[in-house]
Amino acid sequence: MATPNPPDNTAAAAAGDASPSAPLDHRTIVAIMSGILVGMFLSALEQTIVAPALPTIGRSLGSLESLSWVVSAYLLTYTAATPLFGKLSDIYGRRWMMLTALTIFIVGSAACALAPNMPALIVARGLQGIGGGGILPIAHTVIGDMVAPRERPRYQAYTSVMFLVASVLGPLLGGILTDHLHWTMIFWINLPIGALALWMTDRALRKLPRHDRPHKLDMLGALLMMLAALALMMAMTWGGTHYPWASVPILGLIACSVLLWALFAVRVATAPEPFIPLSILRQPTVCAISAAGFFSVGVFIGLTVYLPVYLELVLGLSPSGSGTALIVWLAALTIGSFFAGRLLTMTPRYKRVPLGGLALGTAMLALLAAWPARLTLLEVSVLLAIGGLGLGVMYPVTTTIVQNTVAPHQLGTATGALNFVRQLGGTIVVAGFGAIVLGGVDTGGKALTLEMLRGGAGLIGADFAVVFGWLFAASAVLLAMGFVAVLAVEEKPLRSAREDLRPEADRIAAE
Repeated sequence: MATPNPPDNTAAAAAGDASPSAPLDHRTIVAIMSGILVGMFLSALEQTIVAPALPTIGRSLGSLESLSWVVSAYLLTYTAATPLFGKLSDIYGRRWMMLTALTIFIVGSAACALAPNMPALIVARGLQGIGGGGILPIAHTVIGDMVAPRERPRYQAYTSVMFLVASVLGPLLGGILTDHLHWTMIFWINLPIGALALWMTDRALRKLPRHDRPHKLDMLGALLMMLAALALMMAMTWGGTHYPWASVPILGLIACSVLLWALFAVRVATAPEPFIPLSILRQPTVCAISAAGFFSVGVFIGLTVYLPVYLELVLGLSPSGSGTALIVWLAALTIGSFFAGRLLTMTPRYKRVPLGGLALGTAMLALLAAWPARLTLLEVSVLLAIGGLGLGVMYPVTTTIVQNTVAPHQLGTATGALNFVRQLGGTIVVAGFGAIVLGGVDTGGKALTLEMLRGGAGLIGADFAVVFGWLFAASAVLLAMGFVAVLAVEEKPLRSAREDLRPEADRIAAE
């Protein structure tokens, strides 16, 4: 007689040294990957699909002044929820938490489409962001459960490709749906895709090996971390745009964030079961590669935001020419991400992959900083292709190295924390780039926004050449800091399937 599926918190999982599960067959791996890639597509698509619809949404709901919150509400809750869902998946299992995240996302999407006014839409976007922020870390963690570290890079590369494709497709799809149907379709489209993701992940994740344990969730620690991050991201988002950097609201948010981070550190040091275990924080490799992810992914996100402005205002390219160069950049990032997985499995000295990638990215930025206004479209495209190939390797590499360092029952917590650090890096770097660009142009005392830049704002292009020279120089410095962080990574061999199946205690003893 067949035995029923075990509950989430089994005694074997609690023991931590239960008999390991057999490796998954190729068919099961394909089914699991297909499900999580659909979920990731939804999460990534929603970060960019809204942008083309914003003016229409503002006119429809009669609140143009609140439009920035439609984007910010999603990104803020998305980033804050990432480490929480990673931790919860270690406690309750990947399947249940992935289904929960997808359900929250679908409900939030329906609420967005039905929103009667701007405040309701902003709240619904925040709910949608909670679900989206839960999907990404669980998807990466599922790959950690599914295959051994030596095989993970190629699968992590698939997720990076999906993320980048969704990011590129989002603005195009958002514009088409808004122009030819209705702006609410950018949210209604998530319901059938989300239902498909629910069905696929529910079936596939039943076969996933279980590493969850019956720990208690440190609610106070989770709350402190999320509030500290929210205060910091709000300061970075509003600084220089809604309020001057030296204003009381911005300084107050920064001070509040510093205080909350300090309280979080005290909580981690004193709690019986802290939100992020000390065993993870004490891992030098985890700290070093997370720092590398903070700098490299932050620069990638920042450049993706400001490259179109540079191409049009400094080089004088048309929107189509700017779009061509940006496609080259994103395509190179995708290719670099895909081949990073292959390279990691081909050499035991895998640190050479991120070091080489960061070196290429730094060289590209150094050349752009030296000659910001003297390059042709072809020359810029070549530089972006080289730099994109280099930076593209960092997304899968950082995930693989972190997951190779921690124990299986901590994969969700560690992966969620890494994704949180990378997303936070993007927020801070974009704000820093905004301070360089928006604060570096003489406007005669007038306030300057990114939207004004994209419209030309009647400003002199030569001023922008100097400003973007500083922006590229700052980017090169950040990547150099990421390079130094990678040098500090201990190059532990990527575990094979046979080694990953050994009980945890035996593997630690062998090391």
